[in-house]
Amino acid sequence: MASPLSRLSTALTVVLAVALPGHAHAAPAPPAPDTGASAVLRAPCLDASLPLSVEERRLAARMPDPADPSRLADTAFAQDMIAGGGFEHVAPRVVDLLCRTRDTRGATAIAAREGRRLWTAAVARAQSTGTVRGPLPRTDDRPLYWTRLQVTAALRQWRPAGGLADARREAIIETFERASRGMSDISYPAGYGTARVLVSGFDPYTLDGGDSGTAPRAAGNNIRHGNPSGATALAIDGTTHIGRDGRRQVIHAYLLPVNYTEFTAGWIEDTVGPHMRAGARSLTASITLSQGREGRFDLEVWNGRYHGVSPGNDGSRPCPPVDGVPQIARDNPGCHATVVPRWGGPRVFDVRNPPQWTTASLPFGRMAAAGTGTGIAPPPGATWATGEGFPVIRNTAYTEFPDCDSPERVTRNADPEGGMHPAQPGTPPAPTSCAYAGGGGTYLSNESAYRNTLLRDRLGRDIPAGHIHTPIMQHFAPTNRHGASDPTFAAWRRAIVRQTVALIHVAAER
Repeated sequence: MASPLSRLSTALTVVLAVALPGHAHAAPAPPAPDTGASAVLRAPCLDASLPLSVEERRLAARMPDPADPSRLADTAFAQDMIAGGGFEHVAPRVVDLLCRTRDTRGATAIAAREGRRLWTAAVARAQSTGTVRGPLPRTDDRPLYWTRLQVTAALRQWRPAGGLADARREAIIETFERASRGMSDISYPAGYGTARVLVSGFDPYTLDGGDSGTAPRAAGNNIRHGNPSGATALAIDGTTHIGRDGRRQVIHAYLLPVNYTEFTAGWIEDTVGPHMRAGARSLTASITLSQGREGRFDLEVWNGRYHGVSPGNDGSRPCPPVDGVPQIARDNPGCHATVVPRWGGPRVFDVRNPPQWTTASLPFGRMAAAGTGTGIAPPPGATWATGEGFPVIRNTAYTEFPDCDSPERVTRNADPEGGMHPAQPGTPPAPTSCAYAGGGGTYLSNESAYRNTLLRDRLGRDIPAGHIHTPIMQHFAPTNRHGASDPTFAAWRRAIVRQTVALIHVAAER
């Protein structure tokens, strides 16, 4: 049977149910690996007995064949994504270099160089106006994610002569991860007439579960998820734009993992902090992005310190509810985001340091009124009229623990009818309360917003900083249960990315 990617015109999927940030449920375990179809590489210098991470184990997952859901597709979904982006040569090249490398210094250099090379290639593909390698649309963010995992799996199983200490291996993997996420190539020109803008996106998430047909050991179709914030980051990295204030916007972007581990280790602070500090080349705007609710953009006003209710892509879940009741930091300090000491965090847990809440400083009114959706054709199934785009909402809603020693919660400013019109200007969080959910929920989208705006505050910067939640992108053609992509899915991604880019341009203006 042909690969699913060769049958994009074959019948294509139901709209997927995607958990909102802060409202995801515990995911089922990934399907049992099928090594015959795995995207995990084998080579003389790789030891297949060395365990892979939770994310890397999904490289073996196969979906049902779109033409016959009772049987597995011939190839792993990850391999379809990698080849679909034209990146099938990337990991084999890294493995070849590793097999000819005898020491960790050489492996670290390979990781840094090949990580930057992968990021550059993914950005170039997303921004290309010509022919691109691979059958997937140039705007698709997923090939980068799965190619990165294929490389990190190889690094995790690399066994050089003389062995490799676990800590050193993790450092090499981290070097590759950060470079392949655009975190190591950010630089700006000086000048009053230049707006220096930094934007974050996210990996795909909620990859387990979904419709798995009747094929034995099949992965559910949630594995198809992409992330419009990641697609936007690729579309905008390294670009320039002349704002309506006359300044030349120089924009860089980077991608965040959907894991608490890297957040706790300070990856956001290490990426944003050096450019947030005051100076001739310091940021004039810092914006975080993620996928949020159906059919709307949310500009999140208040960001909370609480996190951990929903599992990350690696299965980590530092603060799950107990018998349906949320934990509080008094009982589990893991429920609160902490800052590493190198960025000013205390060495001992403190419920008030860092603070429970931060506030965004985006130009909300101007962004909502800018007509950023003008001229955007509605993708199939969208409810808005041609040329209007998605509504842009200043979201003032949040949920707090009024008493930090009690799990009782109160939600403030939400639309009483459950719609998309939160109270304006909104009642701010009480100074003595503890955060449960910021406007962006309790998940890593809210945490990215919190950490970014906390950096702004601690470094004394008065610049636009805040979070944009995009509409949900996971819409496939109604007949497409298991196909990897289709024109409907691509149309939703294009529409969301186009309007997100326009919102970033407005946010960066004076």
